[in-house]
Amino acid sequence: MNTVNIGIFGRRNAGKSSIINAIAGQEVAIVSENPGTTTDPVRKRMEVHGLGPCVFIDTAGFDDEGSLGGMRMARTAETVRQIDLALLVFTGDMFGAPEEGMMKELERYGVPVILMHGKSDLGYVSTELRAALAERYGEQCLEFSALAAAERRGEMVSELLGKVREKAWQQAARFGERPMFEGIVSSGQHVLLVCPIDKGAPTGRLILPQVNAIRNLLDIGAVATVIQPESLVDVFRNGRSDISLVVTDSQAFSEVAAAVPQEVPMTSFSMLLARSKGCFKEYCEGTPMIDRLKDGDRVLILESCSHHASCDDIGRVKIPALMRRRTGKDLSFDVVGGLDHIARPMTDYALVLQCGGCMITRRQLYSRLLPAIEQGVPVTNYGMAISYMKGIYERALKPLAV
Repeated sequence: MNTVNIGIFGRRNAGKSSIINAIAGQEVAIVSENPGTTTDPVRKRMEVHGLGPCVFIDTAGFDDEGSLGGMRMARTAETVRQIDLALLVFTGDMFGAPEEGMMKELERYGVPVILMHGKSDLGYVSTELRAALAERYGEQCLEFSALAAAERRGEMVSELLGKVREKAWQQAARFGERPMFEGIVSSGQHVLLVCPIDKGAPTGRLILPQVNAIRNLLDIGAVATVIQPESLVDVFRNGRSDISLVVTDSQAFSEVAAAVPQEVPMTSFSMLLARSKGCFKEYCEGTPMIDRLKDGDRVLILESCSHHASCDDIGRVKIPALMRRRTGKDLSFDVVGGLDHIARPMTDYALVLQCGGCMITRRQLYSRLLPAIEQGVPVTNYGMAISYMKGIYERALKPLAV
C-alpha cells in the first residue's frame, strides 16, 4: 500500500492538535486554549502497525475568521484533495453547518470519514445526535480526551488506529493502483524498456516510472531489457521475435515507433501510468479533443512533482510547442506544479493535461482531475497527448486495451 494521508478536520479548539499529539506520542502540534493556534497544516509521518507509512495532517479550523483566517481555511480545503482518509472532530453537540459542509466536501472527493468526539471530558454527545449521525453517515463517533488517564487515553488511540486501518484498507481496495503491466505481460515474456539519457533525465538515476516498471516486471517474472533509443535498430536488425512489448519514454515516441516493427506492440511509461492510476476512460475520451482546440483557448498542465524547469522541459516547453504545431492555433498555457492550488476556475480551460502522476497516489490524481471531469472539461495525460499529436495514438493504445 502507498503512504496513507490522513487529514484531521474540525472547528477551532475542537481538540484536533491533541489527537495528532496522542497518536504520535509526542508534541507535534501546539495545543492551546486560544482559538486558531494551528495555521498551516501540520504534518507528522509515522508507521502504523498493520497499515504501513502514514502522514497525519492537522489542519486549521474550518470556522476561522478574518482575511488571514480565510487563507488558513483555503489551505484546509486544499488538504481534502490530498488525503485518503479524514478524522472529523467535534465537541459536545456542536455538529452543525460547518461540519455538514465539510462532510459534503469529503463525500464529493470520495474520502471516508471517522467521526470523533473531542474533549469528551468536557461533555457528552446526546443520544439524539449520536442516532442522527449514525443514520445519516452510517458511523458511530469515537471518543477522545487528552486529559484522560494514560491507560484510558491509550485505549482511545488504539481504538482510533483500529478504525484507521479498517477504513484505509477499504479505501485501498477502491483506489489502489493497478500494477503497470497487469493483464499485459506474463511471466517469462521479454519487455524492452527504452529509457533515453538526455537533458531531461535526472543525473545518475532513472525516473520513477522507469524504476516502477522494472520492479513490476521483476514481480511478474518477466524479462526486462533496458536500452537507449539509438540501440533499437540493432535489436531488431536480425528480425528478433522474442520481444513481447516495447515501452518508451513519451519524448522518444517518433524515433522508437520508426525503429520498432509494426507487429511488435509498443506503448509508453506515461500511458501505462494512465491505465494504472485511473481516469483512463476519461483520458481516452479527452485526448481526441486536442483537434477541437480553437484560437484563444487556454490549456491547463498539471505537474504532480516539483522540479527545476529546464529549457526543454516536457510540460512547460515541449508539449505546448507540439500542441501549437499540431493545431495551428494560438493557445495559452497555465502550468501548476505539485498539488498547488489552481487559481483559475476550471471552466476557463478547454483542456487539462495531467503528467503521469508517478509522485502522487491514485486517489490524489482522481481528486486533482475531479473538478475538470465534473465541469465537462476534457482531460488527458502527457503520454496519451504526445502519441496522439505524433500520429501513433492507436498503436500505442492497443496494448492497453485489455
